[in-house]
Amino acid sequence: MGCELMSREEGLKLLKQYLRNERMVKHCLAVEAIMRALARRLGEDEGLWGLVGLLHDIDYEVVGKDLSRHGLVGANEILKGKLPQHALEAIAGHNELTGVKPSTPEAEKLLHALRAADHMSGLIIATALVMPSRRLADVKPKSVKKKFKSKDFARGVSRDRIMEVERLGLTLSEFISLSLEALKAIAPELGL
Repeated sequence: MGCELMSREEGLKLLKQYLRNERMVKHCLAVEAIMRALARRLGEDEGLWGLVGLLHDIDYEVVGKDLSRHGLVGANEILKGKLPQHALEAIAGHNELTGVKPSTPEAEKLLHALRAADHMSGLIIATALVMPSRRLADVKPKSVKKKFKSKDFARGVSRDRIMEVERLGLTLSEFISLSLEALKAIAPELGL
């Protein structure tokens, strides 16, 4: 691997050093939770997958409006030497504008998981926010599936990205349930 994996505490401290927007930090926490659940389900390294989810948007404020650099600055400057190469490739490649393609099967698997988790977190949180209670506890898998099918709901959420989870061997229904449970477990941190 070439580098010792940083702790979650180190990752969170680093994230908060670069991301000031509390909503973006909460998004990263949500993606981390889904990535950890996916890693457990797939028998992958939960610590590493969690860090990839936590840190995937670390450069969001640094690159500003130049989204063609989003992912690249994080992977090649901020996180270089702090995560294994395949994890850096997934972070750089999660934004298709970078043109970064995974060079190994493990990088490809991690990339599909990250893209799916990134967009699923947005769909579930948007679903929670339209509930009368605005609480994750009241969101059911069938509500998320219904919102998934409604193309006018949460337009920034790519349904194609979410469906990348099928490349990992999960169905949409399995992924919705897994993701929803992961987010409900950290609902207080998310304020939902």
